[in-house]
Amino acid sequence: MSATAINRTTLLCCVALISFVFLAMIKQFLMAVFLAGLFSALATPFYRYMLTKVGGKENIASMLTVVSIIFLVLIPLSGLLTVVVTQAISVGQSVTPWVQTFTKEPTILTDYLTKIPYYEEILPYRDTIIEKLGLLVAAVSAFLIDSLTSMTKMTVNAGFTAIIMLYTMFYFLVDGQKLLHKILYYLPLEDQIERQLLDRFTSVAKATIKGTVIIGIIQGGLCGTGFALAGIPSPVFWGTLMAVLSIVPAMGTAIIWGPALIILLLGQHWMDAIILGVVCGLIAGNIDNLIRPRLVGRDTEMHDLFILFSTLGGIGMFGIIGITLGPILAALFVSIWEIYGECFKDYLPAVHIDKEPLEVKDDKEG
Repeated sequence: MSATAINRTTLLCCVALISFVFLAMIKQFLMAVFLAGLFSALATPFYRYMLTKVGGKENIASMLTVVSIIFLVLIPLSGLLTVVVTQAISVGQSVTPWVQTFTKEPTILTDYLTKIPYYEEILPYRDTIIEKLGLLVAAVSAFLIDSLTSMTKMTVNAGFTAIIMLYTMFYFLVDGQKLLHKILYYLPLEDQIERQLLDRFTSVAKATIKGTVIIGIIQGGLCGTGFALAGIPSPVFWGTLMAVLSIVPAMGTAIIWGPALIILLLGQHWMDAIILGVVCGLIAGNIDNLIRPRLVGRDTEMHDLFILFSTLGGIGMFGIIGITLGPILAALFVSIWEIYGECFKDYLPAVHIDKEPLEVKDDKEG
């Protein structure tokens, strides 16, 4: 082995080792840095607009952009979270006595079961149904109590991450292009592929945020309004929960308003049930089909299963912010394989699949 090869091998080992140690040292800040890069890319058009207003002074434009994000996004979001936490505590306090009553007298659900159609047919299975519902109620109650217990810690961590993110965003807006150029320079890829990856990441991030956050806010707001009109307590809490669940394909917000509608029907609150069904089912349920194609665009849409698994996996890996990061990583996963297929299309074998539908032969006689 030549001296040049030895030097390069040693250098690569040093680069890998020192980079690993450095990233391990700052791993608690990596999420904030990633979010700063993501939101800096999204806020770049506004930053450039502010740059023209302040005569090209980059630091002032960056500061104004960060301050605008604080007042337009973070402060309203903090107010919303305060209301949500307050109503969540109220929901937890109202659920706990009911669970205790149900634990002592599990047959209390018999009054509700008698209102279900075809009650006589399911009467032999009443004990099993009551047992399963008891386990479900206990599990939901434990989940709510555990969530409320850990909410304080999550709030403190989120506040610390937001401060680091905003501080990093200030420098990313000013020096982001220089830093991006330096990163792309060290990647051993062709410039066309690097730009394609960068453009794809930006478009996917924008589409994901618009497709999940904006539609989630609209659906959660509409469903929360429906809960308020139907007289259901803590509508802000339930609306926020449905905004999060709106990312779940097929079911989405119906996971919450569906049982609420059934409870209203069993209680014979017909007008409230009609209001809830119209607002949540008819209006909010169809808003996704009307708005998503205009916000997201056909080129960045993913299959429902990709959205579901990437969202759940993102929440498991990154926490609540995984609602956005999970689909972004999934879209980038699909994109990198598409770019791989374009770059190596001359080496990949052709695949021929019969797209004609299979004919079903009728074996019945006559």
